[in-house]
Amino acid sequence: MSLGRGFTRLWWSQGLSNLGDGLVLAAVPLLAVVVTRDPLLIGGITVAQFLPWLVFTLPAGALADRIDRRLIMFWGNLVRAVGFGLLVLTLVTDLRSIVVLYVAVFLAGTAETLVDNAALTVPPRLVERKDLERANGRLFATQSAINSFIGPPAGAALFALSAVLVFSTSAGLFALAALAAVTLPRMLPTASDTSGSRHSPGEVVRSIKEGWSFFWQHRLLRRVAFISASINFFSSATTSLLVLLATGPLGVPASWYGFFIAVPAVGAIVGSLIAAKVVPAIGGGLVTWLAALGPAASYAALGLSTNIVLIEAFMFFAAVATALNQIVVSTLRQAAVRDELLGRVTAAYRLIVLGAVPVGALFGGAVARWRGTEATFVVSAIGLTIAAIVFASRVTTRALREAELAVPPEKAGPVAGSN
Repeated sequence: MSLGRGFTRLWWSQGLSNLGDGLVLAAVPLLAVVVTRDPLLIGGITVAQFLPWLVFTLPAGALADRIDRRLIMFWGNLVRAVGFGLLVLTLVTDLRSIVVLYVAVFLAGTAETLVDNAALTVPPRLVERKDLERANGRLFATQSAINSFIGPPAGAALFALSAVLVFSTSAGLFALAALAAVTLPRMLPTASDTSGSRHSPGEVVRSIKEGWSFFWQHRLLRRVAFISASINFFSSATTSLLVLLATGPLGVPASWYGFFIAVPAVGAIVGSLIAAKVVPAIGGGLVTWLAALGPAASYAALGLSTNIVLIEAFMFFAAVATALNQIVVSTLRQAAVRDELLGRVTAAYRLIVLGAVPVGALFGGAVARWRGTEATFVVSAIGLTIAAIVFASRVTTRALREAELAVPPEKAGPVAGSN
């Protein structure tokens, strides 16, 4: 069943952007290991990518509640296109430096804070409330399929041919995503006060505090955020080192690295597609447990085994659980927050969740330099298991359902003319 023309345009914009992300997901670490084999410096790539979430997330949320969200997606994708275009120029001139790569990734990450935050607030404007879970499932399935399954193998293959080719292709895809975003229906702020005073520095700060206060006082959102932050902390501690483990002890050729990380992407696709049926059947509370314990088991396998089949199986099922959890938390947030606050509350949530990523990356790099790459995966498995015991027990299926049903009247459906 179609979700409308407006949603289809959003789907195209996000799909093109995801493909660009997928290409660089494999190409950036491969370029990094050409420049250096230092695990701490390679972990710094993840820091550069996610540091903007600590700095710009809250202002990005305020922006999403104040101006047309499609324009945020347009300009953000355009900035990413320019950033990787500049990286291509440095590669053409044979200027291969880890610092240059840091700058390009930081610029792309800064733009991503704007694009992703705005995109997450768009579905409630385009589809009916009853269709939110299906819409989110379709978006996350597309993201998983393109960003993780199609993009990385293609990125690794293109990188084997030419680093210039893969990054110039990514820049072009981000430019196309920007053009698709600008065709979306207008999404002006829903707040009644549209006077110039709303844009004064003091009023912007006040509105950011308002969004943060709503998030922090919403006990369930706060608990879910801490669980997701724990998952992201240990994920980033290991993800930046996966290329070293795969191309080192596991013996995966660089040209096959994209396929290695594509297998769990299949799990993410499966999880996204089955979420609408599985989540109501087993409950969001159990999903929360699986989302933490599944990755913990996969880290243990990566740190203790060299059996590729076993490792890929654990990574596959961990990705299924993670995808299910993404649908649970996104639907909760979109259903439980008024549209006029959604951008700021989403930003507050993502500040906690994604702010853990650069810290985790530094932690992983430090542990790897001290005790070795495999040890980092074992430590992460233990740490995430403890986090699950501490946090997941506080999130129940009943609490999730009650929060999703307690929807303010303002969120009764999509904006007129959006479909």
